Amino acid sequence: MANPPIVIHRPTPSGGRRVTVHYEGRDEILGLAHSDHDVIVFLSEAGLEEADRILDNPVWVEWRGGRAHRYEAA
Repeated sequence: MANPPIVIHRPTPSGGRRVTVHYEGRDEILGLAHSDHDVIVFLSEAGLEEADRILDNPVWVEWRGGRAHRYEAA
């Protein structure tokens, strides 16, 4: 099985999670999210329609290091 194209990385020491998307053979940083809303905005700006519907779909999104939907400092 292929890895999900969107990764929401572990919370940073100051709070927030880096969001990356794997596209055309490379990883692109979309931004530092402090909420699900931020992730949805990043994905929408990257051209993904209905981004709010995929956050819990492991085919699309991998949450690394910490609980999903949590953005507090590590």
